[in-house]
Amino acid sequence: MSTNDRIPLYQQIQDYIRHVITQENMKPGDRIPTEKELMDQFQVSKITVANALTGLANEKLIARVPGKGSFVAEEAESASVTSTQATTMKGREGTLSTGMIGIIVPSIHDYFAIRLVEGIEQALREEGYRSMIMFTHGKVDKEKDVIKEMKALGAEGLLIFPVDKENYNEEILGMKLSGFPFVLMDRYLPGVETHYIAADGRRGTRLAVEHLWELGHRDIAICSDSPLQTVTVQERIEGYIEALKGKGALINPAHMITDFQPLSELKEAEAHPLYRYIQNRMVTAYVSLNGRLGVQIYQMAKQAGLRVPEDVSIVSFDDPTSIVEEFSIFTHVKQFERDMGYRAAVKLLEVLRGRGEAKSYSKMLIEPELVVRQTTGTVPQA
Repeated sequence: MSTNDRIPLYQQIQDYIRHVITQENMKPGDRIPTEKELMDQFQVSKITVANALTGLANEKLIARVPGKGSFVAEEAESASVTSTQATTMKGREGTLSTGMIGIIVPSIHDYFAIRLVEGIEQALREEGYRSMIMFTHGKVDKEKDVIKEMKALGAEGLLIFPVDKENYNEEILGMKLSGFPFVLMDRYLPGVETHYIAADGRRGTRLAVEHLWELGHRDIAICSDSPLQTVTVQERIEGYIEALKGKGALINPAHMITDFQPLSELKEAEAHPLYRYIQNRMVTAYVSLNGRLGVQIYQMAKQAGLRVPEDVSIVSFDDPTSIVEEFSIFTHVKQFERDMGYRAAVKLLEVLRGRGEAKSYSKMLIEPELVVRQTTGTVPQA
């Protein structure tokens, strides 16, 4: 891989235009190469060229005139001095620092992701970096496209909350092989060494099961609406099994409920297999592996005529109901999302600054805590 290959495409375009203006001794008002010419020369999309030109316009090196093209600006001479000074701000491997970090998450439909991003933003602000957030909507193909787009837009490094799928994303593997800086959050790729940070899933489910056991529950289900046996789900189920074995309990596979599709609307609840499971009181307590599912179990229990926690108890991973923790009703496994995001960003910035050995990967596990609220109670009397 050449040094030029490591420079973002939009930055290569900017460097080329600076070179043309200097070498050809262009004057204010002279036209620079057109967008079409730049697209053809660098084999890039229009958005990449537009991003490059916008950056040069912001530096006041060029002026963009709609419908006519881009021209050397009147302030180009002073701007070129600023540009020269800026080239001394070198990033990793001698490339120009853009100061931009990419954040890739499935969505921000829940407070877990919101808190995660808040922690990241805090760390980046403290160090003078800016961020760009893109969503994958839980699709691997979209995740691949977003990674490519982030890199094309000049992201120096990526913070990725990976899509919860069984198959690896080749773009993530490609970044590992090429040495592009990134940190995975909440989950990782088994057998692939990368920087990652997550809460200890096994510890989290052990805390949940032990709490319910102390309340007298013996029939405890663990639920995940993830359609695949992903690493995150597997580790939490392992913690569930370890906790029950530690109590001398028999493991009932029927209480490990993972093979179902998410509930799209509450009005469809009565046709959902999980609803029938709850209605028939197959267990007295549920451990939900994500906050949204915890809320759905709560709603289905209410719809089935059951009271929470008098008839059924629920422990959710993450606090699903309130960004202000004191107002939440759910007993939940707290994963310290803000801290997770903050530490992930700090680690990425350390990698960008070349601290530590390039091939020394950090595996950071956050110790979760159980927060007891109003969705758990003693086992109902027969």
